[in-house]
Amino acid sequence: MSDFRDLPINQLQFYATAPYACSYLPKRLARSQVATPSHKINASIYSELVRIGFRRSGAFTYRPICDSCSACVPVRIDTKDFKPSRSQKRVMTRHSHLTTEVMDLKNSAEHYDLYLKYQSARHSGGGMDQDSQEQYRHFLLQSNVDTKLVEFRNSKDVVAVSIVDNLEDGLSSVYTFFDTENKSASYGTYSICWQIELCKKLGLRYLYLGYWIKESIKMSYKTRFHPIEGLIQDRWVPLESI
Repeated sequence: MSDFRDLPINQLQFYATAPYACSYLPKRLARSQVATPSHKINASIYSELVRIGFRRSGAFTYRPICDSCSACVPVRIDTKDFKPSRSQKRVMTRHSHLTTEVMDLKNSAEHYDLYLKYQSARHSGGGMDQDSQEQYRHFLLQSNVDTKLVEFRNSKDVVAVSIVDNLEDGLSSVYTFFDTENKSASYGTYSICWQIELCKKLGLRYLYLGYWIKESIKMSYKTRFHPIEGLIQDRWVPLESI
């Protein structure tokens, strides 16, 4: 675990949560290390935290510190050397007609409706498919760092929304939700490819994708992007070597 004294974040405090049910692996307990106070976590400090494995959910900045499990691996794509697969190229071509708007965080009834439909289709019974507008705002529209909302739209409707944090060395893909009715659309893949291209345009090397768990089918999509690195024992290494 990194020594916080070596980082410009010594004004923060860190505490460990009580054990709670793991959201990804059944019959396991999880714990998180939380950075506080949230109002002191600016874009520069948050960039340092992400580099050592932290993640953000609303104003809540955390990383897993489970007692008997190290399954959660922070991962990032090296956008400088990224080479899309043939299927990823097809997805980019298929959706090249979409209009994309990068905007400040905002509340939108259209976005919220798409979010609930996405949760119902992909995470039914997990609780988030019943999120109120206030819960939705706290989860995705509350941020103390430099965050943008990316809206992907066809000629009529919003088909995908991504929340993205700007970091000093890259972008952090916070969350993406999209239209799931068209099973072959691959809007999630398109969003990641688009974010990779944005990193390149901005001269940023990495796209951080949060955590990858080998045993979780829901996270398997992350390993379809190459080259991808994982944070193991405080070192970023090629995920293929893990």
